[in-house]
Amino acid sequence: MSKVGIIMGSTSDLPVMQEAVDILKGFDIEVEVDIVSAHRTPEKLFDYGKNAHERGFKVIIAGAGGAAHLPGMIASLSPLPVIGVPVKSRNSIDGWDSVLSILQMPGGVPVATVALDGAKNAGILAAQIIGAADKCVLDKILVYKEGLKQKVIQGAEEMKKK
Repeated sequence: MSKVGIIMGSTSDLPVMQEAVDILKGFDIEVEVDIVSAHRTPEKLFDYGKNAHERGFKVIIAGAGGAAHLPGMIASLSPLPVIGVPVKSRNSIDGWDSVLSILQMPGGVPVATVALDGAKNAGILAAQIIGAADKCVLDKILVYKEGLKQKVIQGAEEMKKK
């Protein structure tokens, strides 16, 4: 079974990151959630980044606010795909500091970046990465996407009735 690591800089990020947890569990993908602060627990960050692939993870989702170094630092240490979730924190500059900190990675250290507070999309992207090599997960993504399509069609039909 594929496993996704979801990490964040502090517990205050959990309400945002919970959306990634929920969507991945909906695809029956194992999730492990942890707090790994780039600034307050650098030793834990190094251990996590260097060993995540040996622990069975296939993708890492890293959420962070403010200076948001966590996704980039994990990507610098790990051979796994890393998806960064910029989190609008209470000390944020309207979220732009987080977005730019995650988005502006140097060549050779990619971090796929989703929208501000976009943990749900990070979870879907992680599932799609896994689904590229796992037909069972791919089939669930196809069903999910068909459900999105049907929801739009149903909404349009209901609107026309009013």
